[in-house]
Amino acid sequence: MIEIPDRSIRICADRGGTFCDVHASYPDPANPNERKDIVVKLLSQDTANYGDAPTEGIRRVLEIVTGETIPRGSVLDTSKIDYIRLSTTVATNALLERKGHRHALLITKGFKDLLLIGNQSRPRIFDLNIRRPSPLYSEVVEVDERVTLVGYTSDPKSEENAIQWSDDGSSIQRGYRGPGWDGEGNAEGPGDIVRGISGEAVRILQRPDLDLVRHDLQRLYDAGYRSLAIVLVHSYTFPEHETQIGKLAREVGFTQVSESSQLLPMIKMVPRGVSSTADAYLTPILREYLDGFFYGFDAKLKDGRIKSPRVEFMGSDGGLLDLNNFSGLKSILSGPAGGVVGYALTSWDADRKYPIIGLDVGGTSTDVSRFDGRYEVVYETTTAGVTIQSPQLDINTVAAGGGSCLTFRNGLFLAGPESAGAQPGPACYRKGGPLAVTDANLLLGRLIPDYFPKIFGKSEKEPLDSEASRVAFEKVAKEINESHEINLGLDDIVYGFIKVANETMCRPIRALTEARGYSTGKHVLASFGGAGGQHACEIASLLGIKTILIHRYSSILSAYGLALADRAYELQEPSSAFYSAQTRRYLTVRLDKLTSDVKAELKRQGFEGDRVRVERMLNMRFEGTDTALMVLPNENDGDGAEDFEAAFRRVYKAEFGFLLDTKSIIVDDVKVRGIGKTFDHLGESVYSEVDRLEKNPVSHGRADSRYSVYFDKVGRVADTPVFLLDNLVVGDEVTGPAMIIDNTQTIVIVPGARAVLTSKHLYITLGG
Repeated sequence: MIEIPDRSIRICADRGGTFCDVHASYPDPANPNERKDIVVKLLSQDTANYGDAPTEGIRRVLEIVTGETIPRGSVLDTSKIDYIRLSTTVATNALLERKGHRHALLITKGFKDLLLIGNQSRPRIFDLNIRRPSPLYSEVVEVDERVTLVGYTSDPKSEENAIQWSDDGSSIQRGYRGPGWDGEGNAEGPGDIVRGISGEAVRILQRPDLDLVRHDLQRLYDAGYRSLAIVLVHSYTFPEHETQIGKLAREVGFTQVSESSQLLPMIKMVPRGVSSTADAYLTPILREYLDGFFYGFDAKLKDGRIKSPRVEFMGSDGGLLDLNNFSGLKSILSGPAGGVVGYALTSWDADRKYPIIGLDVGGTSTDVSRFDGRYEVVYETTTAGVTIQSPQLDINTVAAGGGSCLTFRNGLFLAGPESAGAQPGPACYRKGGPLAVTDANLLLGRLIPDYFPKIFGKSEKEPLDSEASRVAFEKVAKEINESHEINLGLDDIVYGFIKVANETMCRPIRALTEARGYSTGKHVLASFGGAGGQHACEIASLLGIKTILIHRYSSILSAYGLALADRAYELQEPSSAFYSAQTRRYLTVRLDKLTSDVKAELKRQGFEGDRVRVERMLNMRFEGTDTALMVLPNENDGDGAEDFEAAFRRVYKAEFGFLLDTKSIIVDDVKVRGIGKTFDHLGESVYSEVDRLEKNPVSHGRADSRYSVYFDKVGRVADTPVFLLDNLVVGDEVTGPAMIIDNTQTIVIVPGARAVLTSKHLYITLGG
């Protein structure tokens, strides 16, 4: 039995739509200063054999590392584990499938239908049969409360007419003097006036009757509700009423209370409200899943003590969160975020600054993102018809992956959007599934059953079933040839579906590059995901990209990225200030306060000193517009000392191509993001390594086998060499046509392409 030190095994698990990938590392018994890696890949759902895929994956890791037999279903001992990091699609799937938790919405009286009305956008304006997604909440309760802001933001003399406060903001020195002033009080009418978090003057028209609210809450509780979303007018700057109602709800017994002012205190009530309902809808489902996950381990995993193993979760913005800060709203892009972190940190060169396109071809979908030195984050996204206001990595998703169903309808070859998933999976998975992209790659020779994991059938030990794929395709081929005058061969038909899938995957890449003014061909393509290697060369060729990076762990890069990810914590407050030389000092004071709070929280989580990096941002817009941009200045902006105005003008010009020079600039939000570094250095960049490597052309004699593979414009190459990645050494150069295979992925090298093996990547260059 191998003796493994306590708190030494680091485990990262990514539960995707089809597969669950687990990456683990532990000290090498022969050389304790080095770490050995383990990769485990299993189906995300296999109810006949295990209940929870990440728990089963971790059980297998512990068996491999300790050499002990651990029965399925037993409570796992965590004494050897340093940390477990998870990314999960549980919340995403619940939103897509509308299987979240029943909850009620509490909203200001008179706004009962606000979230149903939405923002009046009409994405399908010519559709004659609009099917609007139903709201997430099941019942609405109106709260008789009301606050309003003093004055008018469009008043050209708003600063001059505004209420003037004492230095500490606790008392009014002079009341409002603008349009609508009642002539005697401090505002347009009666009501207490307080200063909101944003600095705006808030007039309280009606305080909530808490006894009446308690009665309504009790009625909801008795009806079986345990989750609530609370959305009140102007609560982003005046959260007091939401806080009071939230406290009451917890006293009544509600287990999930989503207060919009606490989740993300940003202006715009509709997206803030929808985000709160999404959190109330998804967080209970996520908590139920996590409770089930923790149930498989001993109590140490959840107690949160310093000497206990840690559990961390990947947030939608690419940062790790602890259990207390993880919620449904922050987990919507938890799965793909790990892959973005993985390719960004392993492919970026701070000196050469080549922009990178990340292409994650999974079982159910393809996720595309861009990295140019920092993560591209968006603050408002629409998922499954639900517009959510929460920081998320800018990831474009299309329903084209290894499991995407292939159909022929109305004379068209179609790939997706339906997916075969893990249950039943593609036709070749031996579960009676439909034709999918994986079946096409199998028949074209781009997947070889002898090298593919034998995890299929009732015994979980059978290989892919090529015959099932062939029978299904011959049926489709017959249908196609009967509807066409030309008689197409089976290979041509199968490859036709692959071309459609490839073009579908290219679409979001063009949206992230050409549509935003970036030349696609100047990027590097970082391909990952289980099916990425089979499509990377052809997609790069379609886009004019010459360089492709495929990481050694590319098929499990979302799990590997978790091992590299940083701990993140951020705070945000609303603002209403015009940006000027005078307010710059005031905004800096607010940023300093948030910075101090963020650093204190990261210190509590174990990060301090030079392991903490802080990003200070302002959400800015031109007066009279409603498009705000989150701005992070750099040393080249203006005077180089956090010049937010110069930074905003740079970002706005890049985004929209023009500036509104006559307009003042308004600051909507003040934000500080703290990043706790979890590693020191990732080593030499892949580009530097390729430059210094002596290339060794690999002869076909070193091939492990030969196989018949179909290539575009060339057709079948009957004796395509198949190389095992583990048998290649650093510096080896493979010329296409060829296949490179390891335990978890198949990489197709097209004719004319060259692939050089570096210490961590395959570096592929396309000819021509």
